[in-house]
Amino acid sequence: MPEAARVTRFIENDRVIVSEFRFAPGASTGWHRHAHDYVVVPLLDGTLSLIETDGQRTAELKKGVPYFRKAGVEHEVINNNPFEFAFMEIELK
Repeated sequence: MPEAARVTRFIENDRVIVSEFRFAPGASTGWHRHAHDYVVVPLLDGTLSLIETDGQRTAELKKGVPYFRKAGVEHEVINNNPFEFAFMEIELK
């Protein structure tokens, strides 16, 4: 079983949840489902594996370039990089 990503929650209120995810090389979020729409802002350039209900894909992320996904996403995220990778996740309630 891979090491778990470290999560630090910075803000949680009735409108938003803001968390930082840090992944050692090979670390994973574990399988999860997003209850809210969310935005991810990478803190570094890097590559992540996304294991989703319909298969696996690789995502190339660029530092500071955000992306948006709707509630209901089910997946596992794995750090493919030979270095620690990190991003901020903003969940919109």
